[in-house]
Amino acid sequence: MVKLKTLMEIETMRQAGEIAAAARALAGEMVTPGVTTREIDRAVHAFILSRHATPTFLHYCGYPASVCVSVNDEVIHGIPGKRRLVEGDVVSIDVGATYHGFVGDCAATFIAGAGTEEAQRLVQVTRQSFFEGIACAVPGRRVGDIGAAIQQYVEANGFSVVRDYVGHGVGAVMHEDPEVPNYATERPGPRLYPGMTLAIEPMVNAGGWQIRVLKDGWTVKTADGSLSAHYENSVLITDGKPEILTAVGGKVL
Repeated sequence: MVKLKTLMEIETMRQAGEIAAAARALAGEMVTPGVTTREIDRAVHAFILSRHATPTFLHYCGYPASVCVSVNDEVIHGIPGKRRLVEGDVVSIDVGATYHGFVGDCAATFIAGAGTEEAQRLVQVTRQSFFEGIACAVPGRRVGDIGAAIQQYVEANGFSVVRDYVGHGVGAVMHEDPEVPNYATERPGPRLYPGMTLAIEPMVNAGGWQIRVLKDGWTVKTADGSLSAHYENSVLITDGKPEILTAVGGKVL
């Protein structure tokens, strides 16, 4: 069931979103050659706690860290550890913060040092595909319109959209109804109404859209070994243009 948020709940989600977005920015600044993915996780964990929030991901369905750090051909859910970043690594950061019972969920992809032209373009296209999608996130449109716009933009730029994982509603828990695919589907999905809050998150591969899950049960990789990028924000459907809740001082990474 899709839950419409009250004005008070929306304000709390803005605060949760600001914390998550600031944590994402902190992690992004740390994406440099020589840094380990575990160091990024520890810094994000400490930051979220310092803001009197809790890391949403930690222990969620058994996940062992406070942030997902997915490198190169890892699409999502990369577990932080001893891996040390090297020049040109493509690093997706996914982070959630729970504040006063509500969740802010966001992600972005960064490059350690100087990346290849392909990597830079993949990151740019993935980010812009999100904005192509939320142009459709207005009352009267449907959830499926968002995904269709994302897919059209991504494929027009020569990349592919992951099918096995999708965006979702977000609120008092990280995953609420409805699912928000990043591609066109046969059914248009629910109609959009003011008060809906969605985590819209294109996952884009440089090669084919197919993926595989590693034996750890979490890490998702591209099936063909191609690079992948991820970009996400928590979004509020309003009476007019959508509001991005995962912003810092009104600015979106």
